[in-house]
Amino acid sequence: MIREGTPLPTNLSIESEAFLTGWRIIKNLDRSTLARNIEGANWNFFYLAGEIRATVLGRDRSGTLRRAVRRVLAKQKGQKFNSLEITNVVSKWFLGIPFINITAHLRHIQQGIGLVPAKDSALRMPVGAPNKEMPTKRYTALIPSS
Repeated sequence: MIREGTPLPTNLSIESEAFLTGWRIIKNLDRSTLARNIEGANWNFFYLAGEIRATVLGRDRSGTLRRAVRRVLAKQKGQKFNSLEITNVVSKWFLGIPFINITAHLRHIQQGIGLVPAKDSALRMPVGAPNKEMPTKRYTALIPSS
């Protein structure tokens, strides 16, 4: 999935359709082809370590999947990276109740080599009061070599 309005290399042709407000699902490329095309244009496709999971109850598969993706995105509020890779979707039943488990990873497409999202997509870190310990999150970006 890619956030609407994400800057992309000019030679990259992506076919997509709306999935959620502000997000589009890429239809014509798989992850590895998309990564190769982005890297071929001397851009970077960052992969952030750490999976995000969500479980949602429901019978309507497409509606349930949308709610699960919304839940994943809500867990990452304030960390405005411009793409999301859904790595696993599992439909199950428990005691007659259908549910979907999804697993996803944050991704980020940008021209520069440093993991610095665009100004409107900056990492949001909590601001602590002076002389107090501030909780921090560490992010690990994996940069594939060509």
